[in-house]
Parts: sequence; C-alpha cells; structure tokens
Amino acid sequence: MNLTDIELPIKNEMNDFKIKLKSSVSSDNSIIDTIVNYILKRKGKQIRPILVFLTSGLNGKISESTYRAAILIEILHTATLIHDDVVDDSNYRRGFFSINALWKSKYSVLVGDYLLSRGLELSVENNDFKFLRVLSNAVKKMSEGEITQLKKSKSLDIDEKTYFKIIQEKTASLFSSCCVMGAISSNSIDKNILLMKEFGLLLGQAFQIRDDMFGYLSYDTGKPSLNDFKQAKITLPLIYSLSKVNNSKKSEIIKYLKNYKSINKIIDFVKEEGGINYSQNLMNNLTEKAFSILEKFPESDYKKSLKKLLNYTISRNI
Repeated sequence: MNLTDIELPIKNEMNDFKIKLKSSVSSDNSIIDTIVNYILKRKGKQIRPILVFLTSGLNGKISESTYRAAILIEILHTATLIHDDVVDDSNYRRGFFSINALWKSKYSVLVGDYLLSRGLELSVENNDFKFLRVLSNAVKKMSEGEITQLKKSKSLDIDEKTYFKIIQEKTASLFSSCCVMGAISSNSIDKNILLMKEFGLLLGQAFQIRDDMFGYLSYDTGKPSLNDFKQAKITLPLIYSLSKVNNSKKSEIIKYLKNYKSINKIIDFVKEEGGINYSQNLMNNLTEKAFSILEKFPESDYKKSLKKLLNYTISRNI
C-alpha cells in the first residue's frame, strides 16, 4: 500500500494543487521566497490535502473551493511544523535540515507567521469564512494540545486519558478539519459533514498512535527513531507498560527516559509488558470505527481510496 495508489482518483487534482499552492505562498521578499521554495521542494506525504480532495469527492463534486480548502490546510500544517521545530529545537525535518537549523528561530517563527497570514488572506479574499471557522477551532485545539504536552513532559506523569486528549487536539483535530472542509467544499448535507468530522478524528488518532509506535518498532529494522526518547516523550506504548508494573520499576524506567540512556532497556520493557500489542489493538479499533463510517456512503473510487488510506495509516513505516 502506498500513497501513489491512494491518490489515483485525484491524481490530476493533486498535480494542480501543487501548482496553486506554490503560487499562493510566493512572495516578493527574496528571503521569504527562498525559504518557502526550500520547504516546497521537500514536501512531505501531503496526506492532509489528499484527505480534503478524497472527502470532497466522497460527498459530492470537487470544486475550486476544494482547492482553496486544501491549500489553506497545507499552509497551516506547514506553518505549525516550522513552529514545532523551534519549540522542539529540532534540526531535521523529513530527513533534511529544518528551517530552524538553516535560518534559526527568528526567521522560522516569522516565516511560519507569514504562511499563516497568507492562508488567512486567501480565505478572506474568497469569502471562505466557513473554512476559517473550522480551522480557527483546530488551531486553538492544536495549541492547547501542544501546551498540555509541554507541561506534562516536565513531570512525565501522562496517563492514557491525558494522552488521548493531547493527540485529539494536536493531531486529530487537523485531520478532522480536512474531512469537514472537504465535505463543505462539495456542499454536503450537515449529517454527512458530522460523519466526516468523526471519521477525521478517528483517522487522526490512529495516525498518531502509529507514529508513536515507530520509536519502538524501528529498532527491529536497525534504523531506530530516537526523537521521542530525546525529548523524553511518554506515548501510549510506554504509558500502558508503566501502568502494569510497581512504583519501583516505574521509577527505574522513568529515570532511563529522563537521562536519555539505556534506550534499548526501555524498548525491551515496553515489548515485554505488551505496550506494542496494546497500542496496535487500540489503533485497529479506531480504524474499524472509521471503516464503519465510510460504509454509510455510496461506493466510489474516492471511498475505495479512503479505505486504502486507513490501511496505509496503520501499516506505514514512515
């Protein structure tokens, strides 16, 4: 399963989207334009605009409004990633140097702000206030989730309830916005817009759980992903595993995490206590609920691709 297969029903739309996106974020300011072009040349998977187009097609007809929704989502997502790299003091993004590494934090923050303002400007110019309402709520939730995670990461006392609150706000809220805006852009009925909202929340949570499993699973491939360990992040596999042991063992594992040492012992501990299997089961439950929502819609190539996207989400290694 790969994104090329998933994109097939919207291949032309995605090609046009990339051209429109570049035009939307270009600037007469040379330094801004240089940084923006650097970002565009190292684009990620672009799952969020793919979601906008697929859910628009699922609910009706893809329109110019759909393109604007996809561009707005991608601009916002890119801006938040730039800001996240400043917060996390990260020097890499998608295997390349981050904006923070190359141009430092001041330029990173300001370029992130520039992108946000371009997204707002694009929406206002086209009277897309319905999109702004959806997205402003998502931005609020994403900020709240990030702040909660920062606060909890200092004390390292995140429980499962708090974990799900964080990932619903930080990740799933934007996935949900993609699906809602896709449906709105095709003039869908309110009932189906609400279904898309729930579908996006389920998909976004499953997507984040899979991300949080990489640090543990990647050791099996010989290419460990250490970012969560470096930042002492407690995610679902570890949360569950810590809940299964006594306070003495818990303190020992937390000490390893705080000091960023004996990472292999943390990984072995999580596997022994069933943290990977537990996370996998919860992720599968979320995707099963998402599949059931899709069954409420007529058969189409868009529906087939959304099913493929669900399977890709829970099986991907990047």
